[in-house]
Amino acid sequence: MTAEGPDLGSLLSQMQQMQQNLMDAQATAAATVVEGRSGGGAVKITVTGSMVFESVTIDPAVVDPEDVEMLQDLVLAAVRDAVARANELNSEALGGVGLGGGLEGLLGG
Repeated sequence: MTAEGPDLGSLLSQMQQMQQNLMDAQATAAATVVEGRSGGGAVKITVTGSMVFESVTIDPAVVDPEDVEMLQDLVLAAVRDAVARANELNSEALGGVGLGGGLEGLLGG
């Protein structure tokens, strides 16, 4: 910070670096695959950090034609777990890019 105020060139440079860090973190999270599970691993769903669902795996032991409702519940629980893990992945990836070490220091605060 100069006597006239903050160094705008430095401020712009720091903002551009933060933007690049954010884009890098988002790209890394988007490419990472996480797995949601239910029924002790009987149903598994893989999804990327960008919420592209890649696969569903169902253990044949849980396929009971007399109890389709249970299988539906297991699939739904695995989808919810996969989404929660993808959201957690994105939160972790972006956690180091936010205000901590970033914006509060830009204006000398």
